[in-house]
Amino acid sequence: MKKVLVIAGPTAVGKTALSIQLAQRFDGEIISGDSMQIYRQLDIGTAKVTAEEKKGIRHHLIDICEIGDSYSVADFQTQARQKIEEIYHRGHLPILVGGTGLYIQSLLYDYQLGALQQDPTIRQKYEAFAQKEGSQALFELLQKKDPLAAEKIHRNNQRKVIRALEVMEATGQSILAPQKTPEKLYDNFMIGLTTERSVLYERINQRVEQMMQNGLMAEAEFLRKNPDSQAAKGIGYKEFFPYFAGEQTLAETTALIKRNSRRYAKRQLTWFNNRMSFRWFDLLANPQVLVDIENEVAQWLEV
Repeated sequence: MKKVLVIAGPTAVGKTALSIQLAQRFDGEIISGDSMQIYRQLDIGTAKVTAEEKKGIRHHLIDICEIGDSYSVADFQTQARQKIEEIYHRGHLPILVGGTGLYIQSLLYDYQLGALQQDPTIRQKYEAFAQKEGSQALFELLQKKDPLAAEKIHRNNQRKVIRALEVMEATGQSILAPQKTPEKLYDNFMIGLTTERSVLYERINQRVEQMMQNGLMAEAEFLRKNPDSQAAKGIGYKEFFPYFAGEQTLAETTALIKRNSRRYAKRQLTWFNNRMSFRWFDLLANPQVLVDIENEVAQWLEV
């Protein structure tokens, strides 16, 4: 198996700095596993690595989408695997870095992502059908196309009925079809960064304040022309829309971004702890463990 070094954890815990240090030490190239850093022109709110911070290390899957573009887990899975092949061809170590757990899991294991794929065109077609023909006709269509799903989904749950129809049309499989047990595709070393919750939350609060000073509002303003886009739903951007509408103050907006960022960090930690097996390190409290991390990575690479 090809070796892939993984660095994951919640926001504001030091993933970027560690990834650069390890890439320098082990001749690595970095693949971003972040669902927001894919968008061009959104640099501040996504805490995107700067040219200076990169220190010459090659980065991938950053700034690859326009604001209005949709991007799925399946897109990431395909493109990131291709990047791993390219990095290996150059004789370098792929280093996957990010906080989007589903991206990381979908890349490292052979997940079949049919049920996760989204196709707005298909969905809109069935939404228009439901509006014109009614919920009963929509459910009868599901009974015809996917009787397995029709047995489990209530006829009045229009959202789930449409989702089941969307998956069936996009993949040819029922949304309830059993999935095979995913296989591990890479020999990966999993580094998880964490710290005391109070320390993490304070760092998040400080980061949001710094983002505000650096021009976060201007990025959110830029998203006003695409309010329904995936990008506009990101934390740090969506909170500004009530402010722009005159429904809340800037102080309230800032507090909301901090709160949502803290909650997201908590969800990230829960996800990583429940879904994947990491070697956890607290570099913020114990910077000296960097030596232990480097030694363990070196030993893993020798095997």
